[in-house]
Amino acid sequence: MTGFEITGASAADMELMRGWADEEGWNPGDSDRFAFAVADPEGFLVGRLDGEPVACISAVRYGAGFGFIGFYIARPAFRGQGYGIRLWDAGMERLAGRLVGLDGVVAQQDNYRKSGFRHAWNNVRYEGVPEGAGGGGDGDGDGVTGAGAGAGTTIVDAASLPFGLLAAYDRRFFPEPRAAFLSAWTGLPGRTALAAVRDGRIEGLGVIRPCSAAHRIGPLYAADPAVAAALLRRLARHAPSGLVSVDVPDANPRAAELVAGLGLAPVFETARMYTGPAPDLALAELFGVTSLELG
Repeated sequence: MTGFEITGASAADMELMRGWADEEGWNPGDSDRFAFAVADPEGFLVGRLDGEPVACISAVRYGAGFGFIGFYIARPAFRGQGYGIRLWDAGMERLAGRLVGLDGVVAQQDNYRKSGFRHAWNNVRYEGVPEGAGGGGDGDGDGVTGAGAGAGTTIVDAASLPFGLLAAYDRRFFPEPRAAFLSAWTGLPGRTALAAVRDGRIEGLGVIRPCSAAHRIGPLYAADPAVAAALLRRLARHAPSGLVSVDVPDANPRAAELVAGLGLAPVFETARMYTGPAPDLALAELFGVTSLELG
């Protein structure tokens, strides 16, 4: 390990990590790193060999009791030499005493179990052009009743709602408050965040962002499949080609049925795992997770 050191990630390192994730086929968002840095500026670590970045990991703290591991990558030429496990240990040490979650490739489940993680569910990435979404482009009519969303349900620009309502709604789907992250995630340039509202209540929330390949939708929360379908179709209008992907938890069987029924096909799968009992989340209304990298 001579010449190997672990440091915090710089802005340039964050862009490098995005490129590595792209090479792994993860299709990261073009501007995800800006929201990630807001979540926990010190939560991104880089392993350097003689000054050259060769591995990375994120170990992001949320609130007082939760953390999430992501971006665990060693460059192909440096795998199997112990650099990755050194970073892993550093990331887990940073999250010591917390419930920790991750989304890992299914083939690595046994290795994560050795580190104390337990399987909770799988996230399956579905990709395609949703049936009924219409043509690509920047979308229109976001303030009118969403087709199929149910009588009295209106789809609006999420930015038009009091942010406190959005943060409280998001809290139902995440173990700790994450207001700063959510503000950046929904408001970065190039993204569209839509909410479904009925009688003054938020009944759904979805965000679409440009990526290297298909635009990714996440989170996708909805009171029922009809609201989820209306949001997904409307969000897809903001993808120039109409092609979108969404990471669907199999813990909500209605979610997989919905996206498959809209013509999307599975292309990738990860395992959501935790170091302790899975947190109590509104899984029946979770149709797409926010991010495989930060939860």
